[in-house]
Amino acid sequence: MENVTTTAIETAAGINWGLTLSFLGALVAVVLGGLGSSLGIRTAGQKAAGVLAEKPNLFGSLVVLTALPGSQGIYGLLIAIMILSGIGAMGGELIELTIQNGMNFLIAGTIIGILGLASAALQGKVVASAIGALARDESVAGGAIILSVLIETYAIFGLLISIFITLAALA
Repeated sequence: MENVTTTAIETAAGINWGLTLSFLGALVAVVLGGLGSSLGIRTAGQKAAGVLAEKPNLFGSLVVLTALPGSQGIYGLLIAIMILSGIGAMGGELIELTIQNGMNFLIAGTIIGILGLASAALQGKVVASAIGALARDESVAGGAIILSVLIETYAIFGLLISIFITLAALA
């Protein structure tokens, strides 16, 4: 009896809620991760552009530093691809999913999305400060990069947990 009720809820109004939640999870991962990366790169890029005008010889270091917050958008994209591939949306046939599987995908997308948004935006601020230090003393380039990467550790933790949840939902 419980199975019939669950099936009726899952396909209420002809909607497969498991798939809908899965698509929403992919959306959250890409949009929030991309937004965070865009904000972080904007913050770093504004500072880098000012330094570049005065010290064009720092271009290589400035590009590396400015690009650092972009990785969180890549993490969101990776989770979205895993979700979409797992449900058959990328060249396969869409599979029927339970609401629980859909919720798992939504949770995975939300974890990386929120951590990507927060860490990339905050990393942009750290990078901007590192660029300021680099402008004053070019010998600090290595240390500036290391300090800028530290905040990304938490996005990587979120990526790992999101991968584990996504793989569990596919099992």
